[in-house]
Amino acid sequence: MPRANEAKTENCPLDEIDRKLLTHLQSEFPLVPEPYVALGKRLGIPAAEVMSRIGCLRAGRYLRQISALFDARRLGYQSTLVAMKLPPDRVEAGAAIINRHPGVSHNYQRTHAYNLWFTLTVPPFQNLNEEVEHLAKAARPERTLLLPAVKVFKIGVHLDLTGRGETTQRTYNPPPGPAFPLVDSPRLCAEEINAVRALQQDLPLVPRPFHTLAQTYGTTEARLLAQAREFLRRGLMRRFAAVLNHRRAGFRANALGVWRVPEEQVDEVGAQMASFVAVSHCYQRPTYPDWPYSLFTMIHARRSEECHAVAAAISRFTGIADYELLFSTKEYKKVRVQYFRENVDADELDKETLGR
Repeated sequence: MPRANEAKTENCPLDEIDRKLLTHLQSEFPLVPEPYVALGKRLGIPAAEVMSRIGCLRAGRYLRQISALFDARRLGYQSTLVAMKLPPDRVEAGAAIINRHPGVSHNYQRTHAYNLWFTLTVPPFQNLNEEVEHLAKAARPERTLLLPAVKVFKIGVHLDLTGRGETTQRTYNPPPGPAFPLVDSPRLCAEEINAVRALQQDLPLVPRPFHTLAQTYGTTEARLLAQAREFLRRGLMRRFAAVLNHRRAGFRANALGVWRVPEEQVDEVGAQMASFVAVSHCYQRPTYPDWPYSLFTMIHARRSEECHAVAAAISRFTGIADYELLFSTKEYKKVRVQYFRENVDADELDKETLGR
């Protein structure tokens, strides 16, 4: 059993139990008072060993965070993917400017003329288009594409760490219809907002972690867990799970597939693309005169050759031959958005953004 201070390193590879644990943490984290006991029962090891292993995996940078993943739109927030075309000598400076915005959760350099890609999420009192304009004014790209989700066919990274699955498998069955139904977002009460603030924190590595979070946010363990389950039922929270460091876990290739799909085929083809296990996200997004690609798929694999193999399999299965793969060459930022940040009102948020 690994010691709590014995971090996993490149020279200390993951063992079979580590891999099974990471697989469970990605999608099956128990919303119960003693989750490490529940995980231990699934793996056949004591709770103390589960906690020790999680501590090692965190220290070794295999785990980024264990917390709730919320649906920004259902919380009343606005979000979009943004692509910028920057001169090569301004990419680093532009990325640094983009990173300063508190609503930017992901920011990557990719292999394309549109070389900087980031996601931006803002609260209801901010104007999403204006925020993108402010960022563009500061970063000075040659061109900016606003690419909000029109339909979501799949969302959720689940890496196969066991090595037993085929790269081009189609065992995932997406739910019928888009994942983001076009409905009004509910107005959350103060207690619900408080629960969101608690559940989005990195889970403490203590025997009763939800009790610790509940105490910090002035509620009870039972009430916080009840809110978490209710958020799942209502679709406000997609899941409570771990975010892995893909590269440290062995998935070193990350490709954004962009596909030119006729409008009348988008629904059918989107569902087909979402069925591939290696595809973690599948969205329909707007097109532009210089950007004809309407479907986006994120592909995670151990090597770039595997990403190409997945894309080729998708192309054969769907009949869509007009596509490009944009590989991530640098990660500038990857965090979870912090919703309903405490003691921050609209004026303070505006001051934080780019120092305006």
